[in-house]
This record gives sequence, structure tokens and C-alpha cells, in this order.
Amino acid sequence: MKNLFLQEDLNFTKKRLAKLNPQTKALWGKMEISQMLAHCNVAYEMTFEDKHPKPNSFKKFLLKTFVKNAVVGPKPYKKNSRTAPEFIITESKNFEEEKNRLLSYLDKTQKLGETYFNNKESHSFGKLSSKEWNMMFSKHLDHHLTQFGV
Repeated sequence: MKNLFLQEDLNFTKKRLAKLNPQTKALWGKMEISQMLAHCNVAYEMTFEDKHPKPNSFKKFLLKTFVKNAVVGPKPYKKNSRTAPEFIITESKNFEEEKNRLLSYLDKTQKLGETYFNNKESHSFGKLSSKEWNMMFSKHLDHHLTQFGV
């Protein structure tokens, strides 16, 4: 996985994003391109905004126990794998708006850097190392950029 805290790796990811356009079609799955970008933005909304309710202690325990390793571990996501309800985007979205939001979140993440994220509390999984934060962000984005052929 790319290290999104490194400018060179972030630039590579941004070049992949630049290849997308409103007509880009998915190679698998149900989302259209603007929905995918909005879907990817949810992880950053959970990190930087108070937009999504935090899970209660029981749900957080379940997420940490059964989901965390799949999200922050190195094993790639499978095609058409299930997603959390908070990440499901069913309505149409504006491609440019969602793409620009994602680029802004990526820039913010890189500028804050690894030190900021090391042992930072996540929305769903408790404290994560900067390596786990990067894996969560990078792996998810790579999965969906691959889904859309870039």
C-alpha cells in the first residue's frame, strides 16, 4: 500500500484520481463514480468531522473484535465485500464536489502527518497507530480506484 503521509505516494494517488471522470464506469459493484467518491469521503468525515454518530460501547467492541483487522490489516478487500451502513451511498452525488472533497481530505491527512495520527482515536476502532491509519485510508482508496479501473 502507498503511504499517504508521504508526498510522493500521495501524488501517485492523486494522479489516479485525476484519471476519473463523471462517465467512468465500475468494473464491479453497484456504485456509480460520484457515489464511490462520496463513499470514500465517509472515512475522512468520521476522522475530521462530527457528522456520523459514534458507535455505542457494544458496537465498538464488536467492530474492534471482528472488523478492525480486516480494515487496518494488509489483506486487500474482496470485490463486492459488504460495507458498513454509514458508508452506503444510494443517492446521486456531484462528481466534482466529491472528488474535490476527497482531494482536500487527502491533503489534510498528509499535512497533519504520521505524528498527528499515531495513537489517535478512530471513530470505530479505538486508538490506531499511524501505520494502521494509513492502511485504512490507503487500502480503501486503492480498492475503489481499482474498482473504477485506475
